[in-house]
Amino acid sequence: MTRPVFDPRVIQRGARLRRSPYFEATQRSGCRAYTVYNHTLLPSHYDDAEAEYWHLLEHVALWDVGVERQVEVSGPDGFAFAQLITPRDLSKVAVGQARYVVLVGADGGILNDPVMLRLGENTFWYSLADSDVLLWALGVATHAGLDVRIHEPDVWPLQVQGPKSKSLMGDVFGNPVTSLKYYHFAETDLDGIPVVVTRTGWTGELGYEVYLRDAARGVELWEKLMEAGKPYDLRPTGPSDIRRIEAGILNYGADMTLADTPYHVGLEWAVDPDLSVEFVGKEALAGIRARGVDRRLVGVEIEGARIEFNETKWPVRHRGATVGRVTSAIYSPRLRKNIGFAMVPIGLASEGTVLEVTTPWGERGARVVRKPFLDPGKEIPKG
Repeated sequence: MTRPVFDPRVIQRGARLRRSPYFEATQRSGCRAYTVYNHTLLPSHYDDAEAEYWHLLEHVALWDVGVERQVEVSGPDGFAFAQLITPRDLSKVAVGQARYVVLVGADGGILNDPVMLRLGENTFWYSLADSDVLLWALGVATHAGLDVRIHEPDVWPLQVQGPKSKSLMGDVFGNPVTSLKYYHFAETDLDGIPVVVTRTGWTGELGYEVYLRDAARGVELWEKLMEAGKPYDLRPTGPSDIRRIEAGILNYGADMTLADTPYHVGLEWAVDPDLSVEFVGKEALAGIRARGVDRRLVGVEIEGARIEFNETKWPVRHRGATVGRVTSAIYSPRLRKNIGFAMVPIGLASEGTVLEVTTPWGERGARVVRKPFLDPGKEIPKG
């Protein structure tokens, strides 16, 4: 395959693109490329993607994910508003707990799939995928009739992921952090640097996210973690698409968009249809649940030689007709297979269905398989 002269991964257009508080540190650490996510530069890789993948599996990796911008909801009616914007029952979420949630529009289409943190009875953070939820939430609040404040706080996450992450976090923060259960968090500090540490991540591995609450100390936090991580071979890497696809983790904008509802992409478990309170999209989601969906995001294995990570959505064919698109696909070194996700008609969504995929390397056979491809019970990240 001939590479184009212009490489879209080197795009940079002036000061409108934000840089995280860790940007200088990522430069010194040898970051080779950045992408743009939530109007912010996201480090893509420092080394070969497969080398970074194996390091994540065997040691511990540090990611600058300051691009996960936060929307904070607070005020006397903070809980009521937080419940209004998600179909998941928040009454079951205690202060100090986090949840993976979906935010949907009036038609049930997915706007975002953030990790939500409940910092107080009426205070919530939404750690966002790549879409402008702040503007949408402000619009909803305008007409909600609730006493609520919505803003973007000065909060910048890092991810510390991999099997040695717990030992590293123990050295840095001690028992209050290492004793955290999956999807719980603690408010703490590192030598006076204020942070929130969660037992979450985008890898399917044991891991943590460290939410910096003072942007002026970003490089200091990075350097302290790197120093503490030397005994564990801590290295900065980019987010691993290999590992997140193995784990069945979806990427907003690729694997789901506003055109898809939770029922189309396998996230119906994030909808509590029997909630007695109103939430945005409730009527639409009830109708979709009753009628069923016409298409479904499925796992696929793609035959042939190893593929590269897809940069476009590849056509999926069945008996010669184009029927859908591959949304994410990559080669898994440990499974020794090409794996991915595809949106296909519901009649072709059963495991074992034979398909064809048009790749940059020609037509490939494929078949529908179960996802996630590894660890369906999430035993690894639960530690």
